[in-house]
Amino acid sequence: MKKDLGVKPYTFPMPVLMIATYGEDGTVDVMNMAWGGVCAENMVALNIDEDHKTSRNIKARGAFTLSIADVPHIEAADFFGIATGNKLPDKFARSGLHAVRSEKVDAPVVEEFPLTLECKVVECQHTVYGFRVLGEIVGTLADESVLDERGKVDPTKLNAFVFDQFQSGYYAIGEKVGQAWHTGAPLMKK
Repeated sequence: MKKDLGVKPYTFPMPVLMIATYGEDGTVDVMNMAWGGVCAENMVALNIDEDHKTSRNIKARGAFTLSIADVPHIEAADFFGIATGNKLPDKFARSGLHAVRSEKVDAPVVEEFPLTLECKVVECQHTVYGFRVLGEIVGTLADESVLDERGKVDPTKLNAFVFDQFQSGYYAIGEKVGQAWHTGAPLMKK
């Protein structure tokens, strides 16, 4: 028997994404967000409140980077979701992380996060559902330590974690349990 839980945004897993931007004075700002992701092969969509410092930075600079948070940096990643750049101008400095300027967009790349998408803003949308930023992925950076022998990202080396919307927890990603477009193939023969 299923129980009706009402209207809840329950999907799992929910990525823990780090949006990095530069402020008007060149200060690095990073925001932890879960309401977004890939929306096309070379596009991402971010659904964020327009009053965030990150939103203002995105509109002013026309660029951002989007990184996958990893377990070794969970404390900083969570802090980026607790603290607001509107009230804490030294937010990034407090984290102890380091950033370098992207070579492709006007946004910082956080050195400690193992996978980063460099994005230019294609469109900012104002809808009845809120503020949405569409970004074109113009580059992808990965630490060599997370690559396999073929040069592809190995999820077990990425050491990423996901957000649990049910109980507000974080869960590490680990064990591979199947192969996409192969595990279900036997059912094609029925």
